[in-house]
Amino acid sequence: MGAAYFYHLTQRPLVETLTMLLSKAQGAGWRVAVRGTDTDLLAQMDAALWQGPDDGFLPHGLAGGPHDAEQPVLLTTQTDAPNGATCVFSIHGADVTADEVAALDRVCILFDGLDDLALNKARGQWKKLKDAGASAQYWSEESGRWEKKAET
Repeated sequence: MGAAYFYHLTQRPLVETLTMLLSKAQGAGWRVAVRGTDTDLLAQMDAALWQGPDDGFLPHGLAGGPHDAEQPVLLTTQTDAPNGATCVFSIHGADVTADEVAALDRVCILFDGLDDLALNKARGQWKKLKDAGASAQYWSEESGRWEKKAET
């Protein structure tokens, strides 16, 4: 049974945090789907990931290509990931379900804590998952480093 990890971004930009977490997921051997809500925003994220640090190549692809099933990290707006993802990263308010949390190794929900809409969406997701009995953790970087603040 998996868990949902909520990451409340207040100090670092999304792409920086996502890159760090994706590297950790790859280190754990997980295949990942990065689920967004807008293909244009995912295309921007794709371009930003290709321009990551020189010492940390992060192999990934944008859904819709001929090699989606082979991608260790697939950026998509779909709930079904053809790459056999065992971990889903939700960005830009993409929905996840308690059933996904239970079925996957990990679900990571990244949200901009300086954006009221994103913050309210994350609060709603936390409540929905908690009410459904899903395991969840809330992580904040408010102090300048990541700290676990709550757990269900």
